Amino acid sequence: MTETLNFSAKIWLWQTDKAPASWHFLTIEGEAAEAIRSTALMRRLEGGQRRGWGSIRVAATIGDSSWQTSVFPSKENGGYLLPVKAAIRKAEGLVAGDAVRVTLSY
Repeated sequence: MTETLNFSAKIWLWQTDKAPASWHFLTIEGEAAEAIRSTALMRRLEGGQRRGWGSIRVAATIGDSSWQTSVFPSKENGGYLLPVKAAIRKAEGLVAGDAVRVTLSY
């Protein structure tokens, strides 16, 4: 069964002095994170297997742009992190700090 979830979040930039790359993410918190966590637990109980790093495969949509990716548990806040691809940011005219409305199917 596929679950669908809508939430709003701000895009933020992750980078480090030790690695030249940077990544853009949205943090999924609160009720949205709880819904994903519950689904992850049920799938693990039913299937007996956990995906790498506790990730969950999702289809994400922002504006008119959709893509396939995974969300990853965040140790810092107990929520999940959704990576936002450069092609999506470009297509939607988004930069770090922008608030967006997201639809996830998982």
